[in-house]
This record gives sequence, structure tokens and C-alpha cells, in this order.
Amino acid sequence: MKKFTILIPVYNDWESLIKLLNKINSEIEKIKNVEFDCVVINDASTISAPKINKPMNFTSLKIINMKENRGHARCNAFGVRHISKEKKFNHLILMDGDGEDRPEEIKLLVEKAIEEENISVVAKRIKRSEGLIFQLLYQTHKLITIIFTGKNVNFGNYSCLTRKDVEILADKKSLWSSFSGSVKKHILKFNSINSTRGLRYFGPSKMSLFRLGIHSFSIIAVFKRDVFLRSVIITIVASYFDSQTSILVPAIQFLLVLFCLLIYLVSLRENKTSLINSDQNQKNSESINA
Repeated sequence: MKKFTILIPVYNDWESLIKLLNKINSEIEKIKNVEFDCVVINDASTISAPKINKPMNFTSLKIINMKENRGHARCNAFGVRHISKEKKFNHLILMDGDGEDRPEEIKLLVEKAIEEENISVVAKRIKRSEGLIFQLLYQTHKLITIIFTGKNVNFGNYSCLTRKDVEILADKKSLWSSFSGSVKKHILKFNSINSTRGLRYFGPSKMSLFRLGIHSFSIIAVFKRDVFLRSVIITIVASYFDSQTSILVPAIQFLLVLFCLLIYLVSLRENKTSLINSDQNQKNSESINA
């Protein structure tokens, strides 16, 4: 029987997590001949966790408590690496704990994963639920990513990875900074399902414009060599259009230099040593049996 492990990071959002676990439980009841267990990473929440019961359709539920909050991306990276070493599983499903990764789509991920069991599956975003300004900025991020890297990164954390691909990602330094960028760079082939970004179950979105910027630059920074090469090409091409009466081309060249500098600085977030030693941030763990 195939075993799927679901990885969910959470920071203070316990009410959403409980609702999500119940919804997942209802969805996986419809999937036959598959076992599901769940690992919740408590990223050093400042709000005490309420009593959490194991949903009846889960074979196990484990909560890992971290000593220090290091951010969502790094919490995910720890979880991927931890599970690659500790758990026996065929596939790993990553999803956020706030409801924006819709549990209604788990069945699609699992079916696609079983259909081609050696190929991972990502949830490709075809529709989002945020406001107009956020969506415009997100589309701008996607366009810039395509221009400077040649990659269309149209998915987030929500995915279903094969065990082999989990093991590939588990020691990649870029995972410490960007999950989706790491998948795009290091997983040579993966399938996709169409996915709609859901609404948070409780409270406003935690993705501020600043965090969106860091998230965007972190993805692009995974491909920094491509960024630098393309920037040089654009700079050389732009120089042919330069004239003594125009300040547009020098302005573009200045912005390209500034952009490359920012990408380089963000790329410093990637740290293989921190990834490998991330288990030292683990405080304790608890298995929920009822």
C-alpha cells in the first residue's frame, strides 16, 4: 500500500490548522488503498497549541516543536530534510496550514502521483484569491522571473514529491531559501495539476508586500548565474542604443546593476550548513495517538 506523508508548517495559526486537518481527513477518506500520515512543524509559535486530536483517517500525526522561529521557507526546508531521513514513505505532500492550499485538491495530487509514481507533481496556480494590487505584483514577479531566468515558476509549496526527489532536495542549499525555485532547478521532470489559491480560514494574509519581494527575489536568486549572464547581454545590447542626449539607457544599465546586486545579496540566504544542521533547532516532538 502506498504511503503519503503530509508536511504542514504552522506558526500561531492553530485554529486554521485544526480546521485544515479535519478537511484533509474528509478528503482522504475518498482515496482508497493509500495510507496517510501527517507531520506538523510548530515553528516556535508564541501562542500555545490547543489540544489536537488525530483525525481518524490518518495512520499517524506527529508534531515537531522548534526552538527558534526561522521563517516559513526554512521551516519547510527542515521538514523536507527531517522526513527524508526519518520517515518511511512513497510520496511527500507539502502544504501550508492556513487553508490557502486547498485540501479539496489533494485527491488530484494523489491520483496524478499514482498515475506516474516516479514523477513528482506540483499544484500549478491558475487562479488566485488575493486583491488586485497583490495579483498585479505577483504577475510582475512571474514576468521578471521569466525574463531573467527563462523559467516559469507558476507553483508554490503545494506539491507531491516522490521519495527520490525529496532525497535530491534534502541537501540542496537553495532549499534553505526557496522551495519552488529549488524544485524548478533540481527536479528535471515533474507533472502538474491545476490549482486555485484558496482563502485563509482565519485572519488576514501574512504575506506582506515586503515578504512578497523577498519571496520573489529568493526564487530568482536560485538561478543567479542565469540572471547575471542575461543582465550582461541586456547591458551590451542596450549600449548600442546609447546616445549623448539620452539618459534612458544609462538608467536601465544602473537598474540592472542594482538588480544583480540585490539578487546576489538575497542568494546569501542559501546556506547548506544551516540546512544540514537545522535539526539542532528541533526542541521536541509529540506523537498524537487519539
